[in-house]
Amino acid sequence: MQPIDTLLVFFMASVLLALTPGPDNLFVLAQAVQRGKMAGITVTLGLCTGLLVHTSAVALGVAAIFQASAVAFALLKYIGAAYLLYLAYRAFTAGTEDGGERQTQKLNFGKLYGRGIIMNVTNPKVSLFFLAFLPQFTDPASGSLVPQILVLGLLFILSTILIFGGISFLAGGIGGYFRKSAKSQLVLNRLAGGVFVALAIKLALVRR
Repeated sequence: MQPIDTLLVFFMASVLLALTPGPDNLFVLAQAVQRGKMAGITVTLGLCTGLLVHTSAVALGVAAIFQASAVAFALLKYIGAAYLLYLAYRAFTAGTEDGGERQTQKLNFGKLYGRGIIMNVTNPKVSLFFLAFLPQFTDPASGSLVPQILVLGLLFILSTILIFGGISFLAGGIGGYFRKSAKSQLVLNRLAGGVFVALAIKLALVRR
């Protein structure tokens, strides 16, 4: 296992990365504002499950496939972009009767959790980032690299839960004021749809 000081440096770097605006925290922000803080937290847990997949991929060497294969990279990112466009369509066509806290209650939290997983797993950039980032904090002298990478992945997930959970509470609280108005609900749905479209375009244009 790595020295404690190395793990602390890695954890602080992970916290800073989680705070940096990116597709995942913007996705959580949009869901929390539109549907409430519990929706944001549920999506966060889904995203973190996706991070477990990426961590395992790096530990087992699977992530190298996306680095080497342009076809695999493109296929995965286009699936992710298509899913985001589907969510944008759902947001744009949502009526006020589906908005507010009632919408949060009606929506199956399993679906929100699944959204987080799909959003994260279908972004090949995360695997490539982990492939470049995690090994920098490993040391062959400290033992097998696989458990070291798994420990780093878990620390990264912890930082993500802390930061994205905070975003969910703040955005959910702010969004709660707007979800009380039918007109504001429509505006929130349109804004969320716009965010999903922007994220889809960004993912579709990403390169290795």
